[in-house]
Amino acid sequence: MRTRQLARGSLPPVGLDHRLDVRVYYEDTDVGGVVYYANYLKFMERGRTEWLRSAGINQSEVARDTGRVFVVAGLDIRYLKPARLDDTLTICSQVTRLGRASLHFAQRISRQGELLTDSNVQLGCVDTVTMRAAPIPEFVRSKFAAIIQE
Repeated sequence: MRTRQLARGSLPPVGLDHRLDVRVYYEDTDVGGVVYYANYLKFMERGRTEWLRSAGINQSEVARDTGRVFVVAGLDIRYLKPARLDDTLTICSQVTRLGRASLHFAQRISRQGELLTDSNVQLGCVDTVTMRAAPIPEFVRSKFAAIIQE
């Protein structure tokens, strides 16, 4: 399958955009009630997981059945404004590139339309035994193909 690249900031084709709302709890914040920087990564992980789930992909089943998992291989994030205790955040996840053994996401976290973080996350598909790059399983690719209009 060829690699598909979307320009950053461009609108994705139908089906590539996934939104997840999360509430900020006390455990997510520092003593001042501001979200601790690393917790944004947890919110983004939930967004990617739910994107995969919406595509019909259960990561634990893929790992069990194929010995393949997705790992974060790279991350570029900009923190623009802080989130605070009790905020409701929207995590927007968009696939920007699909490679033979990789999947790239643009992820944005906002609060009532106000952009708080902007990131690019590169996932690698790896073999669970060797932890080396491995092709994305074909049945997973076919589910992506149903969403990513090529």
